[in-house]
Amino acid sequence: MTEARRKGQRRGASAAGAGKAVRESRVEMVEVVLPNDANPLGNILGGRVMHLIDIAAAIAAHRHSNSYVVTASVDYVDFRNPIRVGDLIILKAAVNRVFHTSMEVGVKVFSENVLTGERKHTSSAYVTFVAIDDKGYPKPVTPLILETAEERRRYREAAARRRIRLAHRYKRPLESASEE
Repeated sequence: MTEARRKGQRRGASAAGAGKAVRESRVEMVEVVLPNDANPLGNILGGRVMHLIDIAAAIAAHRHSNSYVVTASVDYVDFRNPIRVGDLIILKAAVNRVFHTSMEVGVKVFSENVLTGERKHTSSAYVTFVAIDDKGYPKPVTPLILETAEERRRYREAAARRRIRLAHRYKRPLESASEE
């Protein structure tokens, strides 16, 4: 048995595949905020931020699953600080947890002032994707290999968010929602 396969099995990977480490699908996107992205106050539009979050998260999901993916849900988006015209917007995305055909991806958004280098955490989001085959049907996703304490924490927290998401979707009590 190869080392990667042993690691995958220790982290809950199936016998069908050894899995893929979180670091293999991490994404960092950077863009400059231009006037056409902004509201009359000179701040980037929230919808534009959400669009970029979806793209960064989808790239992480594509990389992990090696397939096309579709957005299934956006559980949570917050806006902590504005991003001004002329600032850089930096998005960092990583797969938090893989279920059977779906994946939760966490995205953190930062602004960076190009003159001072000051960086601020501006937004966070959790986006769920479903991997699809060439006919558009859901397909199993490669298991996730966890290598750090931070990755294990994010993995555990993703399960809790999924329980809430499923309870809400199927309008049932939280304790009966499936964790898969």
